[in-house]
Amino acid sequence: MNYASIKNCDIANGPGVRVSLFVSGCTHHCPGCFNEVAWDFDYGQPFTRETEDAILEMLRPAYVRGLTLLGGEPFEPQNQGAVVGLLRRIKGEMPEKSIWAFSGYLFDRDILSGRLGDCREYLSYLDVLVDGRFVEAKKNLSLRFRGSENQRIIDVPKSLKAGQVVLWEDWQGEKRGML
Repeated sequence: MNYASIKNCDIANGPGVRVSLFVSGCTHHCPGCFNEVAWDFDYGQPFTRETEDAILEMLRPAYVRGLTLLGGEPFEPQNQGAVVGLLRRIKGEMPEKSIWAFSGYLFDRDILSGRLGDCREYLSYLDVLVDGRFVEAKKNLSLRFRGSENQRIIDVPKSLKAGQVVLWEDWQGEKRGML
């Protein structure tokens, strides 16, 4: 896997101060995408053990709330192995850090269905998933943590437990500083 960039101290892609990893490679090619350069799987730099180590160091300060995965597309099958390896390390070393992911794939239709491969371990590490392709006709700059009105902010653990999509807006953890 390659990655397009890593942002330390990002405050735009989830609550609090976060580290954001922008993976390379996306087959959605949404018109109006903010990160079109990351569609190419070969764009950027190789994701290595040293890259993982650097991300973990960026996550260590107490003021950093967690990691956000963006793209490109973090759920593309060819990106999943490297991403899951990183998430496994983060949850093993820093279980208190929240993990958010943004995906053009739909949680219930694409990710849970097995169409993208077995995503159970991947999902077990996620706290929140923002799903759905960016739709330029539904672009809304006033939305929090998403670009278009069709996208959902999903509480992944609650959704997996309930067997249906539970929206993050219904969850109060942010007010308590948990996410």
